[in-house]
Amino acid sequence: MECQEEKPIIYTMENKPIVTCAGDQGLFTSLYTSLAQQLPREPMEWRRTYGRAPKMIHLEANFVQFKEELLPKDGNKALLTFPFLHIYWTDCCDTEAYKSTVKEDMMRWQSSLRTHGSADWVIIVVCGAVGSSEGLVQVSGILELLAAQTANPPPHVLHKEPGRFEDDMRTLREKRTQPGWSFCEYFMVQEELAFVFEMLQQFEDALVQYDELDALFTQYVLNFGAGDLKFGICLCFYPQIRRTGWARSAPVNNWSGLLLRRPIDMEKRDGIQRGEASLLDLRSYLFSRQCTLLIFLLRPWEVTQRALELLHNCVQELRLLEVSVVEGALDCWVFLSCLEVLHRIEGCCDQAQLAANCSHTVGLWAYATDKVTNHTESSEVPGELCGLVSEKGPTSEDLNRTVDLLAGLGDERPETVSSLQSPYKKLKEALSSVEAFERHYLELSHAAMEMYRAISRLRSARLVGKSLAEFYMKKGDPEKAEAFLQEALKSYVSEGWSLPVTHTRKQIAECQKLLGRTEDYLQTSALLAGDANLTMEERKHFCQEILTFAGKSEDQCNHSQHGCFSQLTRLQFQPATASVHSGAVLQVEINLRCLMPVSVHIQQLAASIHFDLERAGTNGRSKGAARQTIPGTVEFSHDTLSAGPSSSSGGPPLELEEIQDRSPTDNSLNSTGVVCKNTHLVMRLPESISTPDMPNCVSPPVVTLKEGAQMLKVQDVTLEPGNNSITFTAPSGQPGTYTLRQLFATVGQVQFVLPHIYPSVQYEVYSQEPQLTVEPLSEPLLAGLSQMVKFTLLTGHYTVKKGDALQLSNTDTMPILPSSSCSARISNPTGELVGESALSIQSSEKVTSISLPATPPYHTLEFQLEVLCLIPSGSDCPPNERLTNGEVRHRPRSYSHPDTPMTAIDQRMSIDCPWSIYSTLLALTFYIPFKTKHSLLSAGNRKYIQVCVQNMSDKNFTLAEVKLTEKQNASLELESLNTKTQQNCRSGFLCGLEVCITRLTEPAEGEIAEDSKTDTEGLKTTKLMYEVADSSSNWAVCGKSSGMVSMPMTADATHKVQIEVMPLFAGHLPFPKIKVLKYLPHTAAVAIQPDPDSCVENDSLSLLDKALDDGGDTASIRSRGSVHSVGSGDQQQRGGHAASGALQPGTSVQPHPHTAGPGAARHRRPHHGGQRYMTLVARARPLLIKLNPGPGLCRAFAPGQMGSVSPCRRCGSPAWTHPLA
Repeated sequence: MECQEEKPIIYTMENKPIVTCAGDQGLFTSLYTSLAQQLPREPMEWRRTYGRAPKMIHLEANFVQFKEELLPKDGNKALLTFPFLHIYWTDCCDTEAYKSTVKEDMMRWQSSLRTHGSADWVIIVVCGAVGSSEGLVQVSGILELLAAQTANPPPHVLHKEPGRFEDDMRTLREKRTQPGWSFCEYFMVQEELAFVFEMLQQFEDALVQYDELDALFTQYVLNFGAGDLKFGICLCFYPQIRRTGWARSAPVNNWSGLLLRRPIDMEKRDGIQRGEASLLDLRSYLFSRQCTLLIFLLRPWEVTQRALELLHNCVQELRLLEVSVVEGALDCWVFLSCLEVLHRIEGCCDQAQLAANCSHTVGLWAYATDKVTNHTESSEVPGELCGLVSEKGPTSEDLNRTVDLLAGLGDERPETVSSLQSPYKKLKEALSSVEAFERHYLELSHAAMEMYRAISRLRSARLVGKSLAEFYMKKGDPEKAEAFLQEALKSYVSEGWSLPVTHTRKQIAECQKLLGRTEDYLQTSALLAGDANLTMEERKHFCQEILTFAGKSEDQCNHSQHGCFSQLTRLQFQPATASVHSGAVLQVEINLRCLMPVSVHIQQLAASIHFDLERAGTNGRSKGAARQTIPGTVEFSHDTLSAGPSSSSGGPPLELEEIQDRSPTDNSLNSTGVVCKNTHLVMRLPESISTPDMPNCVSPPVVTLKEGAQMLKVQDVTLEPGNNSITFTAPSGQPGTYTLRQLFATVGQVQFVLPHIYPSVQYEVYSQEPQLTVEPLSEPLLAGLSQMVKFTLLTGHYTVKKGDALQLSNTDTMPILPSSSCSARISNPTGELVGESALSIQSSEKVTSISLPATPPYHTLEFQLEVLCLIPSGSDCPPNERLTNGEVRHRPRSYSHPDTPMTAIDQRMSIDCPWSIYSTLLALTFYIPFKTKHSLLSAGNRKYIQVCVQNMSDKNFTLAEVKLTEKQNASLELESLNTKTQQNCRSGFLCGLEVCITRLTEPAEGEIAEDSKTDTEGLKTTKLMYEVADSSSNWAVCGKSSGMVSMPMTADATHKVQIEVMPLFAGHLPFPKIKVLKYLPHTAAVAIQPDPDSCVENDSLSLLDKALDDGGDTASIRSRGSVHSVGSGDQQQRGGHAASGALQPGTSVQPHPHTAGPGAARHRRPHHGGQRYMTLVARARPLLIKLNPGPGLCRAFAPGQMGSVSPCRRCGSPAWTHPLA
């Protein structure tokens, strides 16, 4: 770094607007001092063209004496030399004196201005102190005289000339496609406008002019490189190009780098003006002007960004234009330019700013480092060309190249002569001495690495370190080189770049071999031997290195990572459950993918096992919980390494997109490239992650086997390239959990170790206690039926000997039924049948003994027994019993199960087993398939018991030989009213009820006279009303519940009515109550006598007086159905009826329910084994009504056939009574 006093001088532009002064020079001289001080303080409006907003600026003027030579002439494009304002100074206040002395000189001055087209002028009359009115009159007269003689609009200072100049410049730029157009001439014109903006301190506008020139020149270079020669005319500042017809550009003879310490490099500017500057000269001058303006704008960090782009673009443009450059010269130019930019930035920023913004400058440090030793774009760089990085030092030929490179640098510039650390001195010193070159190179490299680490760009720091490693390798220092190579390898591995990983590992292997690190070298060689990016010859070479060392007779065994030798892809247990009992055979088959290019003989392949006794399980009653499920097959995934970050590294894949640059004229392809769209995600990958396919090549930890550790071993195995299968026999002597930890492959003196097997692989060895289970053959178990239950004995570690027996305690509620043929089946752990033997069963009052056949350990013994669970009556209370183990037997209680509507009963049994001193208690759950309920009905002095049995199970039962008995009172006689032939209705569905009304007696004389009518056939009839009224809510009437019928007044006259009803409950339901009323005329007197004591219980028929229409309808449910009358040719009367009247009980009624159709559910219809007679009293005359439930269900009986006669309690008349169900 430079000393404080050696910092470069920052120059500023001294150009100021020129203002000419004519007239009285002495007067102007006396006013100059105050004028020069006051003028910059006053703001001035600058009106800009092309609709741009005006600005207020402050200016300093350069006052000069008026000379006609200063006026602009035609063709002069030097805008800075144009006077912007002309002033005529005078202090003449006398009119006569003005006419005689001042007027003539002033007119000559105006004539010269008009001749050269200068319209921006002003006349200033300076007057002293005017205290009298006469003096004011004189001054006013002079001003009026001047205004009359010099009629001119006010001057437009800085408005007119720059605008007109910019218009001319744009016109010139539009002609760039015409032959003869010169970019150099246009460059000077637009730069003149930039100078004006800079003079006005409008640095942003000035920078825009240079950016436009930069873009225009870049476009022409690209067009020329693409073969569009008509645009190459812009480069005609090369004399050689004019003569050779654009075949090749002028060679580069000077590579002194950028010059940023001057505001304007006049030497290069003159070369551009003459058309003799090289491409590097033009680019250097253009960037120096941009750098100066950016410094004025206080944007120094943009200078570093533009500088890095400039250096890369210049290298590509020289190649594109095929410019001849001395080998190594371009690298020297880039190196000097990088340091010049860094020194320029250091000159305008303090150390704190530099440290805080090192991210902007680190790119230049790294680029300068690459250009002296590790240039990636050419085969030779200055360090190599001059022999400064070899172990032997430079040769005579190298010295000649050094002289040529130093000659192209030229003499040191005056601005840096006094600087001890100037870029020129650094490069010249580095190329002149091996020690100086190494010192400067290391200084640059370490500075770049520190800056990269400071801004957390570890990957870039490691890339610089890799360049350092290559430098150390060339200098013969592999120890320092290996450390930097290992750091670079971490970045390549974590990001998944396979080719850089392979190349770096080859370099690491070379270092390790030179350093004699055998174990590390074998590890790296194994990785390279299995690397698919290498050729087969290279892979065989590294594999042979391993085999050669393995054949040496040495006491020490070298360990290497197994993953670089082969890959574990699959592991499978046999049996697949990965769980066996102690002493059983367990085989482990592993699949290895050998990565070596040739067959390798392995003396021993082993896997270490960790035994966990605490997790050992006795899979029996003592443990309770089931064994842990262990997968029998384990797959090990190894993702194939790709060119981008692999999925195993945990980072996102590269999202690449192709970009194309096409010509704007003919859409031809100029260039193409690939861009990563998610760089921000890829570049932030953690640096410490390494994929399984690319492990870090750091020295592996030494792995030693513990003494006495259990192992899976196999001897003398040959691994072929690709997939291989090896089978082990696993130890299973002691119960516990075995975990495979490490895998070892021994090849001579080399042992490849897989330190961790992941995912974890385990198998279990258990010691199982005997287990006895009892389960039904079919679900569910139903009480009251004999069913088979299955006894399963898992012998576990116990050996069932001949004579061993199971002792089952007998119970009254669940007896074991004897069987003449009962056999036991014996199967091995795999489920194969190995034997079958007959069982010997002996039963006593309390115990059933089952003799077991001899069974080996860990086998299964199965047999079946027939049991019967009695349905509990609920009333018996037997004395307490005791089981064979002495426990008090508790009578099973029934309970409701939430999963089924059936009632459940748990039956417990006690079994004494020969392998245990304790009894085994087992329980079977039985379900009662029926649900019963009963109700007590009364009819007269008779009682009827109705029993409903409901099947709650899924099985079909046939109910036969129904019998109901009474245990306490044997004298009670119960008679069954059930018939074998029955017709049924289905609960909840419609069925037909037929009501038959029959007149049993002839009408009396008075009855005929009172209410008889004659129908169309000449028969005497009377009106009757029927009504269905079910007060017990057992039936729902779905049609008409009442109606009117006309009954012939003859004995045995019958009328049938059909009504649709629906049974609401299952079982034997009583018929619905039916009322029959006789219609009385309105003239008849109704005598109703109270009936205090009905002769028939539960049948209260009342006499009602109702005014009814013949067609009236009082149906309770009108959803469907109808009521119609049939029989005896009688038709139901429709329309008209008596005005008033009453109804009285009358004729006999017989309900006949229709038969249910086929397929109906077996729900019982109302059924009565007898018949019912009742007497309804009307006018003291008995009227018998016969109710018949219909054919096939109940028989109709005539009076006197059965029953008894008793007087009516209300009227004393005889009445027939009969019990009702």
